Amino acid sequence: MTETATRSAARRETPAAEGDDRARSAVDRWFALYPAIALAALLPVGAVTPLFPVELGVATFALGTLVVGMAHGAVDHLVPLRAATDVSLRRSIAVVSVVYALLGGAVVAAFFLAPVAAFVGFIALTWLHWGQGDVAALVVAGVDHLPTAAERWLSLVVRGGLPMGVPLLSHPAEYRLVAEWIVGLFVVDGAAAAAAVDPLFVPETRAAVGGLMLAATALAVGSGYRRVRAGASRRGWLRDVGEVGALWAWFLLAAPVFAIGVYFALWHALRHVGRLVLVDDRAASAIGDGDVPGALARFGRDAAPLTLGGFLVVGAVGLSVPAGVAAPGDLLAVSLVAIAAMTLPHVVVVAWLDRRQGVWRPGAGR
Repeated sequence: MTETATRSAARRETPAAEGDDRARSAVDRWFALYPAIALAALLPVGAVTPLFPVELGVATFALGTLVVGMAHGAVDHLVPLRAATDVSLRRSIAVVSVVYALLGGAVVAAFFLAPVAAFVGFIALTWLHWGQGDVAALVVAGVDHLPTAAERWLSLVVRGGLPMGVPLLSHPAEYRLVAEWIVGLFVVDGAAAAAAVDPLFVPETRAAVGGLMLAATALAVGSGYRRVRAGASRRGWLRDVGEVGALWAWFLLAAPVFAIGVYFALWHALRHVGRLVLVDDRAASAIGDGDVPGALARFGRDAAPLTLGGFLVVGAVGLSVPAGVAAPGDLLAVSLVAIAAMTLPHVVVVAWLDRRQGVWRPGAGR
């Protein structure tokens, strides 16, 4: 039986409204709510991480990437197949493969040609993508205090800016160190690499980012409260505010590399995995019936080949950079460049999925 036929059969076997609601609720609980509680519980641990060497953060990032971070985008080749009824397996794989090859190659070339600009572009792209992921998770959760596209874009700015912007305010020295490591892969002269990233860490840049984040957060919270006063669910708004508060605390307190490593695996990647479970009828049916391990096993099977491919990309970048890889910081930098190369095409696939599911359509949600 083909995948398309299997999807159609699964839809016939399970009442759509009841099954979808049950699966969405389970995905929200296991892939968003519980991990958010876990991150909040880790705040005391995060608060002491600035006392430890940055290598602790590097190890945490590597572990998180190995366990779930790399896998969360490794099913992109099946997304068009599963999210649309008129796309074959062959076409789904072919189109996504071309997108990854062209855009991923362009990102790597950009780092060779203009490493500082490419680093800034990566930060901006990640800001967009991590906000994009959280907005989709809020839609899955069925919140109704973000009914318009403008309010969801404001939420994107806040949610994506918390991991990308707040560490620039709280721990600029380590943030700068990572920037120097990345640029240093392509600018062999260490002093030149340090000088190249200077404009990114001057007080004016930090003040601008801090002002943007504070203003956007206040506006988003206030706008949501206005919707609650007009009849929107207070519970959904309180959850949104609670998550934003936990993320503000996490990225203010924890050392940046450690904070990003935990967030990437425990927050962003898991939320996206949950979203992909919902577009796979068999996995959605399993999790809707309470079989979380079964849903994860199916996802893991689908993600395994390209997860390995992602680590091969890391290896290829490591072998190609002019400065070579000689220290843990170099390994982190190489991993981030490889992740940047995979992030741009991944964002394109996710944006297509957003459009297909109407994430930015007014009133979209449960």
